[in-house]
Amino acid sequence: MLVDEPMGNGLKAMTARSIKWNVIDRVSSQVLYAVTGIILARVLSREDFGLVGAVMVFQAFASLFVDSGFSYALIQRKNPSRLDYSTVLWFNMAVAVGVYVILFFGAPVIAWCYDGDERLVALSRVMFLSFILNASAIVQTNRLMKRMDVKMVAVSNTLGLVAGAVVGISMAFGGYGAWAIVWQTIVLNGVKSLVLWVTSGWRPLLRFSMASLRGFFKVGSGMMASSFLNVLFQNVYAFFIGNRAGLVPLAYYTQADKWSKMGITSISQVLTSSFLPALSHVQDDEERFCRVSGKMNRFTAYILMPAMGFLAVMAQPIFHCLFGEKWDASVVLFQLLLARGVFTVLTSLYNNYLVAKAQTKTVVAMEGLRDGAAMIFLLATLPWIALTKTDDPVWGIKLLLYGQLGASALTWGVMAVKTARVAGRTVWGFVADILPYLAETAVIMGIMWVESLFVANDWMLLGTQAATGLMLYLGFNGVMNSVVQGEVISMLRKNLPGKPKKRVRG
Repeated sequence: MLVDEPMGNGLKAMTARSIKWNVIDRVSSQVLYAVTGIILARVLSREDFGLVGAVMVFQAFASLFVDSGFSYALIQRKNPSRLDYSTVLWFNMAVAVGVYVILFFGAPVIAWCYDGDERLVALSRVMFLSFILNASAIVQTNRLMKRMDVKMVAVSNTLGLVAGAVVGISMAFGGYGAWAIVWQTIVLNGVKSLVLWVTSGWRPLLRFSMASLRGFFKVGSGMMASSFLNVLFQNVYAFFIGNRAGLVPLAYYTQADKWSKMGITSISQVLTSSFLPALSHVQDDEERFCRVSGKMNRFTAYILMPAMGFLAVMAQPIFHCLFGEKWDASVVLFQLLLARGVFTVLTSLYNNYLVAKAQTKTVVAMEGLRDGAAMIFLLATLPWIALTKTDDPVWGIKLLLYGQLGASALTWGVMAVKTARVAGRTVWGFVADILPYLAETAVIMGIMWVESLFVANDWMLLGTQAATGLMLYLGFNGVMNSVVQGEVISMLRKNLPGKPKKRVRG
């Protein structure tokens, strides 16, 4: 569907199958994650979420060192050997253990950053065990992604989420507070890793090669630097909110951030898991790379624009239906984070093009640009982070998010110029890939907003808006004979049970 001939239909079929299982993985994972999150959000207090949010800031940074960026290098390399995979595994495991030891003894410092709350010491020391569990699964996951055979990745994620949900919900109702979320995370990662090791059939060599590690350094170090800047950009705000405004405002932010990321991260992960392996196959064919990038741009815009736009319009009824009015202050933050998410996903897509071409220096430079702009906005708004109004407890936090949105938009514009050159296309070509779906979404969002003026019941409004958005979007694209929509529908029909498989032309 998204990859051209002539290499031909084999790569196209693998890409379509990879997308299918990545979508199944993300949908099933997000449904389970959402159900668990809704129950926990209703049972646990805002302070419980604030405590875990404080720990997650440090968790996000430390996780970068565990991966070290070499997972991207494994996928980017055309034919990694068993020794390559083994070397990366042992390196990741050694780094994970080292990071855990450092953070174990540094847990009191984390508590000091949040007014010396001693509860954070024990929570941190248990939560950070997930580093080691994650490190053991990275290479197993990447081997399957490289082969574009991600069925067991989906299965392992689902089983992990189910097990984690059972433990987390049981502990929440048992009165364990923030510990319910911590042990949910540990169980999830442990089960996922166990399933991959049991089912993959792959075992590492008891060998470590410095030569192999050095071979990954160019792409791996570049992507690690890029990931570090990206995580810094996404988490520095959470740190300052908790440090300056307190744990309850941090909880409002982390709830909005968590639920917005469900869509943003899912789309980004599907794109990286499905597109980067395909791009690595055509990295040396300039003409095919150009065509493939156009198809990937349009497919991404077709999914991304309505997903983010419609969720933003439906934000209030979604929060009311799921959580009551307990998290109303998170709604506007959720909307701003979705707007930023559009640029985040597009930037992630462009990163795939650059990584496939081994242009990691450009990736790092673009992350540096975004973080530099974000830091300017942060410094400008820092004195007002903790400010509130009578009817707006997150007034200061909104200023921070406007800064993130501006920095992301700036980075996307510059990155589109850089990436278009690498892909052999024009900047206008990149923009033209997006515009039709953006325009359709904007018009439909206006119609959905008008519905909110006449429908008072939240459940009825949510159903009405969702139906309106879906029907109008499919209808508009049908009338315009959208090639992307036609290919998506053909792929879905081909994979329906009981339907004869037909060859889909690109």
